[in-house]
Amino acid sequence: MMALLFAVTFAVFWKAGRMKRHVLGFAIGYLFFAAGFLATHLLPANAFYTFHLTQFFYSIGCGIFVVSTCERVGQRPYLPLLLGIYIANALVLALAVNFTNDVGPRLILINIGYGSMFLVNLVALLSAQRSDWVDKAIIAVTAIQVADFFIRPTLTMMFEQTIPAEEYRGSIYYSLIGLVLGVKSIAGAMVLMGATIVEWTNSLRESSDKDPLTGLNNRAAFEEAMGRIIPRAHTEDKPFSLVVADIDHFKQVNDIWGHQAGDSAISGFGKLIQETIRGCDTAGRIGGEEFCVAVWNCPNEPAERLADRIRTAFARLEHDGLNDDIRLTASFGVATVREGESYERLFARADAALYRAKSNGRNRVENDDNKGQSVVQGSQREPTNERGSEQQAPSREPELVELKSAGGKG
Repeated sequence: MMALLFAVTFAVFWKAGRMKRHVLGFAIGYLFFAAGFLATHLLPANAFYTFHLTQFFYSIGCGIFVVSTCERVGQRPYLPLLLGIYIANALVLALAVNFTNDVGPRLILINIGYGSMFLVNLVALLSAQRSDWVDKAIIAVTAIQVADFFIRPTLTMMFEQTIPAEEYRGSIYYSLIGLVLGVKSIAGAMVLMGATIVEWTNSLRESSDKDPLTGLNNRAAFEEAMGRIIPRAHTEDKPFSLVVADIDHFKQVNDIWGHQAGDSAISGFGKLIQETIRGCDTAGRIGGEEFCVAVWNCPNEPAERLADRIRTAFARLEHDGLNDDIRLTASFGVATVREGESYERLFARADAALYRAKSNGRNRVENDDNKGQSVVQGSQREPTNERGSEQQAPSREPELVELKSAGGKG
């Protein structure tokens, strides 16, 4: 099965190249396409559930491809619209299955559903205004998918007219579908593999710009990226937000548990950030325990929610070198770019919000655009600064580290 081979190939790319999650999405999408192909060709053609399962697998595969390709270029995937297309299509398909034995209407309906999903994808990709040859190739393949799903089933049924369910596998449509799916799968996979290889090559070329402990951009590389991205946001009139984060009381974590434990905390925080953000976002370690996340095409409130998701996840994260009942926390500042604003000014506002989070108790998110409100973690216990007495009485919940700081962000 070619689809399974492509799924494995993209999974290897994602794992071996430590690539962004949209590459994993390509692997999962082809896996669902393989499941849909098997359902089409192995299940009884006249069983009522065959078309429902086929539509489910192919629709999930199409949806994952839409989300992955949109995330690759920083576009929103319109998930409610995709879900609405699937539900409406599934309901109409159920009526067709119940009221007629002719599979022609079923084939037209499900292909219209797939075509509608790819049409949403095409609009989103065109809105991204990307001009690289790889992006143009992906747009071309998507346009071919849209045309095929809308035109081919209708033309075939005009020629063949009716297809009883029990005769489906002997029909002209069934004879053509294997060839068409094979050609489209290969063409799409080759283009997406080309895009993936380009991204992998670029990441290897930029490895000198990476922080060795976290794998994120170092400060110089991050600021260079901001010099390109923020002017682009102004030109394209896209919302753009910056999240600045700092691990709470990190110096005292080093003093109590040692630098190896501190490195483990920094590495874990960097990995968490990388796993949480999208492929179009940019993250960097800009200081010892300070991180930045540039969130593309993202207004202020969603950026604040992203920061709080990272904050909450980090407060649950275990770290090598720390006691099993110890957890660390981090504080966050969020700001959204204003018209004509430079990176330096945007960073200053996000950094000021971070200082307020530190001053107001830490382990929270402060938003420069909404200075009177913050997202706050629950109460925290304080282990002492002495190695001999740092262990607290046993408790059911893991302990949150909250060490007193002499000054600075801490």
